[in-house]
Amino acid sequence: MKSTLPAIATAVAVLASAQAAPDFQKEILPLLESRCVECHGPDKQKGKLRLDTLEAALKGGKDGPALKAGDAAASPIIQRVSLPKDNDDRMPPEGDPLTAEQVQALKDWIAGGAKWPEGVVVAPPKSATQAAAPVRKGPPPPPLPELPKDFKPAAAETAAIATIAKSGIEVRPLAQNVPWREANFRLAGTNVTDATLAPLKEVTSLVELNLGTTRVTDAGLSTIAALGYLQNLQAPLTSLTDAGLAHVKGLSNLVTLNLYGTQVTDEGLQQLTGLKHLRALYVWQTKVTPEGAAKLKEALPGLYVNTGAELLAMATNAPPAEKKEEKK
Repeated sequence: MKSTLPAIATAVAVLASAQAAPDFQKEILPLLESRCVECHGPDKQKGKLRLDTLEAALKGGKDGPALKAGDAAASPIIQRVSLPKDNDDRMPPEGDPLTAEQVQALKDWIAGGAKWPEGVVVAPPKSATQAAAPVRKGPPPPPLPELPKDFKPAAAETAAIATIAKSGIEVRPLAQNVPWREANFRLAGTNVTDATLAPLKEVTSLVELNLGTTRVTDAGLSTIAALGYLQNLQAPLTSLTDAGLAHVKGLSNLVTLNLYGTQVTDEGLQQLTGLKHLRALYVWQTKVTPEGAAKLKEALPGLYVNTGAELLAMATNAPPAEKKEEKK
């Protein structure tokens, strides 16, 4: 049993930092293959840009580098994939826009240093069927929410953003010339309290919010209850419980919810059954059971629930080298 402890610790560390450094092979490579290199690969280079190797992405095309390792906000690729569906500069130009979780994965990968395994070259799919979405069982999920094209932030929003800035947190646009914003309070960690979050209730343009490792409480989460356009909520390693989810259940546009390391239970998950657009839920190291996760998935077609089961399986199967050391 002792031999599995290092593997378990590693697994926990991997999931805890998942938002900062997605797995390139599992998350980034398939995304580049299916949505990027058909137009920016060996066969075609729109804008003289290739995204099939790290060197090519860093070199960029006629408009400069596609990404800046370590700085997602300054990376043009993030700005382009975040544009509204009807914008001519949106990437990819055809098909559905990237989902909120796909955009977040790209952001986290770039912010984590854009680590790209040496020698890996991204190849476009050989046929349309290879890039098709996996077949789902049961009824299809509803389409992802679309943000209104004529949205205009309320007048009080500017003052609220200025107040939050005094706490060292920048509420910034997702991309150039779009009204939608994101805020990452995780950067300030435990310095963030309910009082710090209070002005957020006026930032109606907020679509992405990270509260990870902050001291937000269930009561403090009431601040975001009125943010009807919020699509991505990250709250890992906080003290949130089922009571906090009462303030989340009304966020009808929510697509991704990360509750890793919180105190939520099966009972709390049942408050989320009305979130018809929810696609990804992370509940590793919570009090949620496999049965509770399965029940929510039945209510929400297309929902992916990460309970950490895969990492537990990985930890249980200790590598051979570790077993040999134990015998010594």
